[in-house]
Amino acid sequence: MPTVSLSLGDRSYQVHVANGALDAVGYMAERLRISGKAAIITDSNVNPLYANRLVQSLQDADYSYSLHVFEAGEQSKNLHTVETLAEEMVAAGHDRSSFIIALGGGVVGDMAGFLAAIYYRGIPFIQVPTTVMAQVDSSVGGKTAVDISSGKNLIGAFHQPKLVVVDPTTLLTLPPRVLSEGMAEMVKHAIIRKPKMLQQLQRLAYELQLGFTLNTIEHLPEIIAENIEIKARIVEEDEKETRGVRAFLNLGHTLGHGVEASVPFGEILHGEAVSLGLRGALYLSRKLNGLSDAESNEVLRTLQSLNLPLTLPANVDVEKALALTASDKKFSGGNIRFVLLNALGQPEFSDKVSAEDLREAMEHLTTPL
Repeated sequence: MPTVSLSLGDRSYQVHVANGALDAVGYMAERLRISGKAAIITDSNVNPLYANRLVQSLQDADYSYSLHVFEAGEQSKNLHTVETLAEEMVAAGHDRSSFIIALGGGVVGDMAGFLAAIYYRGIPFIQVPTTVMAQVDSSVGGKTAVDISSGKNLIGAFHQPKLVVVDPTTLLTLPPRVLSEGMAEMVKHAIIRKPKMLQQLQRLAYELQLGFTLNTIEHLPEIIAENIEIKARIVEEDEKETRGVRAFLNLGHTLGHGVEASVPFGEILHGEAVSLGLRGALYLSRKLNGLSDAESNEVLRTLQSLNLPLTLPANVDVEKALALTASDKKFSGGNIRFVLLNALGQPEFSDKVSAEDLREAMEHLTTPL
């Protein structure tokens, strides 16, 4: 079982990656001496697929539990849902001795983690991510948040999990589009820390085109663990994004968040928006930092092979997307904070990007590759 450790002092934990690991969550929690009653938080999509297996693993380890299900979708990631879940937990007898298990994708992990951070002023939680996006990115690092009308993830807290359990077999039930969108974060990790991984991702894309089966899944734990390793080392260097290093993980997200927020939830998935944002960041990196065309094209080929979009859909209003980009939380004191590349594997935190540069990059996304 590939295992990645995060060394964060008394907040340290391990990420276990293995096919079938979902069935061992209770055993692993017991080994860590996590005690109390478990509150399983999941959504209406994941519940019928995987909740029973998680429940069985808890029963095998003699844990008592309660199950809490909310309506799937980004529209549920808000303070109202958090309050509803908290009320349910109180009614089920949970107190400060309980712990939460987040079973699902990024929305579940963000919201359950935030609830764990504030319930009785903070209780432990375990991440059991079931999407590519959550497995390689959002379940690791301790960022938890909910959305408000002004933007995504503006209310949140840093709250590290006690354990992350990644079971790649849960990806078999993902729709092809959701499977592909998570790969955008893999590409991002490759180009900021490990460019050689782009070739692995191109091979994975070829395997996926042949059919996503248990044979493909057999090879996934290693590449997922590699991605988690990249994220883990960055989090160790800059856990709360105070030194700038963790901001490298925002590559592609500044423009991407503007694009994603410019249309109704779900019309453009987060990973699809990141793919578009990566193309914009590559354009600016070529213009401002001298990134080579050859390296830029290598990344674009990888994104394309994974069926990720590289051209803005016709329903995206460029002006609206730019306005939302300017309101993103990655801007500080009105200044544009942007991650550029000097070369693959060499990101730079830059203040050289002007408003006109952003407009050029967004307009560039309207042109076919």
